[in-house]
This record gives sequence, structure tokens and C-alpha cells, in this order.
Amino acid sequence: MHIEIITPDKKVFEGEVDSSTFPGAKGAFQVLNNHAPLVSDLSQGKIKVSVSGQIQEFRILGGVVEVLNNNISVLAEGIY
Repeated sequence: MHIEIITPDKKVFEGEVDSSTFPGAKGAFQVLNNHAPLVSDLSQGKIKVSVSGQIQEFRILGGVVEVLNNNISVLAEGIY
């Protein structure tokens, strides 16, 4: 899956990932390959992405995520 994480100031991360976990407004959720289309609010917390078995974390202040056709777009309010 391809993911792009951006803030109003910069692109934080872009690349291919095996899975990703998000801090949803109503609880954390995971996105795997071929996930159903989704748009969700994100709360403050950690986005975790798995790249070749290695976990990378990004702390966000909140935002929105869209999942469509194995492409994930994250519009984060900010990174801390």
C-alpha cells in the first residue's frame, strides 16, 4: 500500500507500507492491503506504519485519513 502523511507545512512521510494503525476519533484501527474505502477523523496520537517488518511512528495532533484503492492519504493538523 502507498501512504502519504502531510501537514499544512510539509510532507512528513511517503512510501510503501505493509500495514498502518491510526488513532481514530472513536478508537484505534488498522488498515491492511485491499482495505475497503474509508474516510475517518483522527484524534491526537500515534500513526504506526510497518515497512518491511520495521515499525515507524508519527505523533499527530489530529486530522483526517482517506483509504482508497490501496492508497492512504493522511492530512494531519500537525506533528509533535
